[in-house]
Amino acid sequence: MKTSDVMTIDPAVVSAETSVSDAMRLMLEHRVSGLPVTDADGALLGIVTEGDFLHRGELGTEKRRPRWIGLLTSPGKLAGEYTGAHALSVGEIMTTDLHTATPDTPLAEVVRAMEKYRVKRLPVIANSRLVGIVSRADLMRAFLTRVPAAAAPTTSDTALRERIAAEIDRQAWGPGALVHASVDGGVATLSGVLVDERMRAALRVLAENICGVGKVRDRLTTIEPMTGAVVRSADD
Repeated sequence: MKTSDVMTIDPAVVSAETSVSDAMRLMLEHRVSGLPVTDADGALLGIVTEGDFLHRGELGTEKRRPRWIGLLTSPGKLAGEYTGAHALSVGEIMTTDLHTATPDTPLAEVVRAMEKYRVKRLPVIANSRLVGIVSRADLMRAFLTRVPAAAAPTTSDTALRERIAAEIDRQAWGPGALVHASVDGGVATLSGVLVDERMRAALRVLAENICGVGKVRDRLTTIEPMTGAVVRSADD
């Protein structure tokens, strides 16, 4: 999937001249935590988020430091904090160092950018103009549209068992030689020995994602290779 498949088209925007209070009202009205800032031609200038409103003089939440720490802090940093606490317009506090996507950007790249730059949304740019925004919420909505429908009840237990075994073998971490899956009435039972406890959760998730599996029983045992410690399933 790519950005254009999931992005919000025609998102709410503000201008650099928009007041801080109006931007807050717009966020609350549209239930968003960030707004792109554009000029009259739709070119992206910056973005303003809830984080820009945390340290406000009106709320008494502006950053305050002991005087001796203030003496060690650069005047430029202190001036920037004052601007953030008392600015009246969006253009005075918006973030201008932006990370963006295009309509053709693969979603995998969008997620990598969100993680790398620790942002919750990416403006989407085409022909130097803002055409949308892709957020974590958009990714969640896309996920819900991709959740597979329940498998037909006629799916045989044998077919389900074979699908689980094939999926385990397909994983680089899959302990196919040490784990056995059986299925009875759509209930999958995993048994065998693991050498890493993290595989237990991964195997359960793997089986749960096989369409037609209604429940997963854990009969796995983990033997820690360095200490010999044994961890049995809570299902035992």
